[in-house]
Amino acid sequence: MPNPRTADALTTIGVFLQTQQDAGYAVATVRLRGRLLTEYLEHTLDEEKVTSLTAEELVRPERADSWLDAADAGETRRRNTLTGPDAAAAHDSQRARIQTYNAFVNHLALPELHRPYPTSGNADRLEPEQAHTLLRTLAVQRPTGANAATAIRTAAVAALVAATGHSVPRLHKLNVADIDLERRPVPVVTVAGSDHPLDKHTAEILRRWLAVRAGITKALEGSDPGYLWIPTKPGRERAGVQPPKPGLTPAAVRTLHAAHRSLVLQVIGVPLRPYALLPRR
Repeated sequence: MPNPRTADALTTIGVFLQTQQDAGYAVATVRLRGRLLTEYLEHTLDEEKVTSLTAEELVRPERADSWLDAADAGETRRRNTLTGPDAAAAHDSQRARIQTYNAFVNHLALPELHRPYPTSGNADRLEPEQAHTLLRTLAVQRPTGANAATAIRTAAVAALVAATGHSVPRLHKLNVADIDLERRPVPVVTVAGSDHPLDKHTAEILRRWLAVRAGITKALEGSDPGYLWIPTKPGRERAGVQPPKPGLTPAAVRTLHAAHRSLVLQVIGVPLRPYALLPRR
């Protein structure tokens, strides 16, 4: 019997839905899970500019984080809402996504990838004081063995999530030119055409990241392409092809999510995703 983990993700989703139907799940439940898994796959393929993934590749935690954060911010929505196209996802719809993801990883016999279900209300968000404490900790505490450049980049991403209320997929598109740390009376970052003021602590973290980034891009031949978030070390050789130098291409969203999860887990013992830092609405 073929291994469902290594089969094409779209094919595996189809098999999963058939097993759900055969197990007696309600037609509406099977239809919803099919729609959400298709949304997950389409989001990932579009974000990573690839044409296919295996099922096991699709369900990696960093890819699930990216999808859930994009959905939280309303970026996967296909229809408008009464509060506009950028409204945050409803709490129940996010719970349905996590239930669907968990059922799918069970089908793949990967229960260790289960995501915790959100509790009622906004309990999956940090209180402002908790978020402030976490950001300060990320900025000053680097676990033994952790890459210093990756740690400060992670702290800068997290600080901007908290300061702007935008998800990592939205902030992923920023360029260095979108950061104005010399603006008076306060520094700003421009996201999707809107300026967001930056507090002193966030501005300092960004200065540190920009200094580290400058050190990485100094090795590039030609002009700096300007991406704010770049890889902090070379990628792996694939099929005999050397990876591009750090800075020539932007860091992938999944890379930013994975770095955040890893650093937060090492620092506080809980793998919080960046969504927890978004201000409560």
